[in-house]
This record gives sequence, structure tokens and C-alpha cells, in this order.
Amino acid sequence: MKSKDYIALEEQYGAHNYHPLDVVVHEAKGCWVTDVEGKRYLDCLAAYSAVNQGHCHPKILEVFIEQAHLVTLTSRAFRNDKLPLLYKKLHDMTGYEMSLPMNSGAEAVETAIKTARRWGYDVKGIEKDKAEIIVATGNFHGRTTTIVGFSDDPASYGGFGPFTPGFIFHEYGNAEDLRSKITKNTCAVLIEPIQGEGGIVIPPDGYLKQVESICRENNVLLVMDEIQAGLGRSGKLFAHYYEGVRPDIVIIGKALSGGFYPVSAILADKEILGVIKPGQHGSTFGGNPLAAAVAVRSLEVIEEEGLIQRSYELGEYFMQKLRAIDSPHIRLVRGRGLWIGFVLDTKARPYCEKLMGEGILCKETHDNIIRFAPPLVITKEEIDWAVERIEKVVKSLD
Repeated sequence: MKSKDYIALEEQYGAHNYHPLDVVVHEAKGCWVTDVEGKRYLDCLAAYSAVNQGHCHPKILEVFIEQAHLVTLTSRAFRNDKLPLLYKKLHDMTGYEMSLPMNSGAEAVETAIKTARRWGYDVKGIEKDKAEIIVATGNFHGRTTTIVGFSDDPASYGGFGPFTPGFIFHEYGNAEDLRSKITKNTCAVLIEPIQGEGGIVIPPDGYLKQVESICRENNVLLVMDEIQAGLGRSGKLFAHYYEGVRPDIVIIGKALSGGFYPVSAILADKEILGVIKPGQHGSTFGGNPLAAAVAVRSLEVIEEEGLIQRSYELGEYFMQKLRAIDSPHIRLVRGRGLWIGFVLDTKARPYCEKLMGEGILCKETHDNIIRFAPPLVITKEEIDWAVERIEKVVKSLD
């Protein structure tokens, strides 16, 4: 079958909830993917940062196959010999006393919301069913009905109401606006340290530190969504490290499995995660032995291969090269690590389509922004190869 045949099947039988580029990937390794016709492409999206370690990393693959031969799922009705090792690894790597594993990023966000509310009632003493969580304008935390209910993007929430109450907006990057929204019923502030789906939006220097201080002053939990930004993508283990912040709850996912399997978790200390008691929250697949084994190896690969420092250094290099492109349509190049927003004054989709023709896969967000986020194993030579083609496409559309 050819690409057009697979595309026709997908269009006929699949729900049209995505607008993908018309490339049909057959295999992938490292930073490169190959379509069904055998054409190779440099992946500059990394499955929205889920494959920070590169596609089909051999060390993770080895563990994946080994564990699949032993046991993949027990449910949490029983214990398994891999989950405790993941708990210990997450503690050693991040310093948090406990973690609660789930599957998708959205599930982890829901878990953080439930934990924060429970803490609000059991510890802070908020009146029953009155707990409020302050979120940010421009946020993206997932696709469940609760989560889209506190989005301000009509494409996310339009036509899906009614929504869960208890969420209050503040202007992202404006700590004083946040301060003005806190009440006696505020149990948590939920923010992204960098807004990925928003187009790699970096808040003003000092904002995260101010938010932390406001939370401490008002006995409010600081919840940081690091699902995309975390585990090396931003050039630090977590993007909030840039301001020396320690959130009460950190949400992780995506690269936690190196792209092999859905794995997510929330991290917190005992005084917070201890509010969740048996029977109050769970997941059939969350914390399964296959997921736990893969996650441990994925985290080890990040450490062993120095991917965090690599992201920091090559991200700076990539941005410098992109900023050197002279075009009236480039408004801004911004980013942290290998997480770059290429902001245009025109629609980005035609650029992404032409880049695909040049052998580079990336995706537009918010109409006029291209997100460049290759696997962290990319080389300087591959970045040079990419920039040469990006400049060619930009010039051709000038």
C-alpha cells in the first residue's frame, strides 16, 4: 500500500479530530522517521516531547521486550516488583518523597486536581465543595471535560459543556493579577512553567518565583504541569528550575516512557500525597510493571546520555542559527533548550507543509507559530542540515 491508500482509509474510518501532515510513518530511529515509500525525515516534533530519548531507543526497547515476556499487567489489586523501583527512581532524581503513577498526561492532571482539592478540604479546612483552583490564560493541560472546562481556547472547550466549576483564571505572567484572585477557598494554583501548546510562551523573569511566594503566603499549593517542559526538554530536568522554584506538586508524563508506552505521574511530599487513601483514586493500568520498567530505563537514559545538558547547549545553538535567518515574516524566535517557538506574522501551516517536502517534520500551533522540538539526541550537524532547509523554505515563501 502507498501513503495515499493509508490516508484514504484513515479519512474514511477514523474520527477527524486531528489535522495531520500527510506523511505516513512506517519506522523510526533516533531523530529520523521513514515513510511507507522509504523517504526519510528529520523529526522536529518528537511526538510532542514524548520521545526526548529518540525513537525506539535500544536500551529502552531491550527493557520493554524483556518485561513484556515476564508480566505486563497485574492491576493495583496486587503488588509487582517494578513499581517500587520506579517510586525510588523518581524520588532519587527529583527529591520528592512520593509519586502516584497514571497513564496519560491528562490523567495525571486530573490526579493533581483531585489531590489538591482533597488537601484543601482535609488539611486547609476549606468548606465542602467550595475549593477553587487558579489557572492561567492560554493554558493547555489536556482534553478531558474537566480540563477543557478551564481552557480559554474555544477550539478546546466549544460545544463540550457544561463544565466542572471551581476554576478561576489569572493572566499568565502577571503575578499581581494572580494575587488578586486568591480567596479563602483557593486550594491550588495550576500553571505551566512554559506554555507549550501556546507556542513556547515563556513568562517574564521572576514570575514563577513570585507565584511560589504568593502560594506560600496564602497556604495554597503550587502545582506545576511539566508534562511537555520536563525531563530535559527545556534544558533543565524541569523548566521551573530556571527560577529555583519547588512546587508542591509536579505533573510529569510524555518522555517518562521514551515514547514506548503511556506513563505519567504526579510528584509530591507525604504531607500532600498522603491525603489520598485506598479506594479514593486509581487506575487499572497506572503503575503496571511494563510501564514502571520502561519508565525507570527511560529516566536512566536521560541521565546516562547527558540529554538535559545536551538540550540546553544545542537549544542555544539551534536558536542562534534560526535567529540569523533574515525574513520579514519572522517575528520572534524564543525557547528554552530544544523547545523553540518560531513565530511568524503569517499562517505557519504552509511552512510546515513545505518543510515536509524538504524532509523536516514539524507542526504549527496557534496558526502562526512553528514548534521545533527534536529528540534530544539530535546532533549539531543535523541541526545545521535542518536550518539550511528551514531558511530555504522561509525564503521561498517570502
